[in-house]
Amino acid sequence: MAQDNTATLKTADGTLLKLSLERSLRRRKRNALLLVAPLFLFILITFLLPIFDMLIRSVDNKITAEILPTTVPLLAKWDARSGKLPDELVFKAFITDAQIASKAKTINRLGKRLNYEKSGTSSLFRKTGRKLKKFKANKLTGTYQEALLKIDKKWGKIATWQMIQRESGRYTSSYFLSAIDMKKGIDGAEWKDEDSQIYINLFKRTLWLSFLITLLTILLGYPIAYLLASLKTKTSNLLMILVLLPFWTSLLVRTSSWIALLQKEGIINDVLVSIGIISDNARLSMIHNQTGTIIAMTHILLPFMILPLFSVMKTIDPSYIRAARSMGATSFTAFRRIYFPNTVAGIGAGGILVFILSIGYYITPALVGGTQGTLISNFIAYHISESLNWGLAASLGTLLLLLVLALYILYDKIVGIDNMKLG
Repeated sequence: MAQDNTATLKTADGTLLKLSLERSLRRRKRNALLLVAPLFLFILITFLLPIFDMLIRSVDNKITAEILPTTVPLLAKWDARSGKLPDELVFKAFITDAQIASKAKTINRLGKRLNYEKSGTSSLFRKTGRKLKKFKANKLTGTYQEALLKIDKKWGKIATWQMIQRESGRYTSSYFLSAIDMKKGIDGAEWKDEDSQIYINLFKRTLWLSFLITLLTILLGYPIAYLLASLKTKTSNLLMILVLLPFWTSLLVRTSSWIALLQKEGIINDVLVSIGIISDNARLSMIHNQTGTIIAMTHILLPFMILPLFSVMKTIDPSYIRAARSMGATSFTAFRRIYFPNTVAGIGAGGILVFILSIGYYITPALVGGTQGTLISNFIAYHISESLNWGLAASLGTLLLLLVLALYILYDKIVGIDNMKLG
C-alpha cells in the first residue's frame, strides 16, 4: 500500500516524485562526468596516447612496402635459402620502384631504415638513388641485374636481398630483438656478437642501481622521518622545511652542484687531502661513474622516501611503545616488534615511488654517470634525439614499461598494494 502511495506522489509542479528523483540523479551523474572529463582528456592526451604511439612505433615497419610496392610482392616469392639471387623480374621491379622513390626523395628514408639492420645500407641506397635518376630503360643494353651491379656490387650479394625480404612486412620484431641484443638471421633470431651486446647489461645496471638507490634512501630516510615524527609539531614543521627545500631548487642546479663536489679537483677531495686522509696523487674518482650516479640520485630522491615514511609514522600512537615497555620489553624489542611493523606500509610506499622514479631517471645519470653510470633511459633519449631510431627507442621504452609493471605486480603479490599508504 505504501509503495502505491509513493508511486502516485507528485512534486509541487505536478511531476511524479519518482520521475523527478530519476531526473535529478541523472543530472548529478552528468555533472560529475563533466567535472571529470577535463582530467580524463588530459590523461588521455598526455599519457595514454603517447604510450599507445610508443607501442605502435616499436613494431611499425610499413616503410619498405610503401616505397617498394612492386618489389615486395615479387621478392616474397623468392626462396632466400636457395643460394641464388632473385630473378630478373625482381631487379626490374626494384629499379622501377627506386626511380620513383628517388624522384619523390623517399629512397633515403628506406636506406636509413634498413641501415638499422645492416650498417652501410643507407649509403648504398643514396648512391643507387643518384645513379637511377639518369637511368633510362629504353637505353638498357644488358639485364636489369647487370645495371644494378654496375651501380654497386652489393646488389649482387644475397644477404642484401635477404635483408630487404625480412624487413618487407608491415610489422617487424627486429626492434625488440635489438633491444635484447639479438637480430634476425636466415634461420630466425640469433644473438649479436658479444662486442655489440649492450642493452641487456644496461637493463641489469638500471635495475641494480635503482634497487641500491632505493635501499640507501630507506636507510637514510628512516631515521630522519623517525626524528621528525618524534619531535613536537612546531619543531617538526621547521625541520620539514629543510626536507622540502631541495624541491625549491632546480634539478639541474642540484645535479651540477654534485659535479663541483665530487670531481677530483672538487671540494670533497680537497677536504680529504687537506686533513691528510688521502694524498694529492690519490684523489678519489667519484664523478662520471656509478658512484656519482648513486650519490647524486640518492640525494635527489631522498625526500620522496622521507615524506611517505613521516606521514605514516605520524599516525602511530606513542602509547603502543609505552605499553610494550610497561610489559617488560626493551627499547629495541618494542621498536622491532611494535613500531617497525607499523611503518612497513610507509617503507613500501616510499620504496616503490623511489624505485619507479630512479628506473626512468635521465638528467642526473647523463651529467654525472659517464659511461659506467648511465641508465637505459639515457639510451632511449639518445635514439630519439640523436640516432633518430625511434623504433628501437620505442621498443626499449616498452620493455622498460613492462619491466616496471612486472615488478609492480610482484610487489603486489609479496607486500600487497592495499597495504601501501601515505598516511
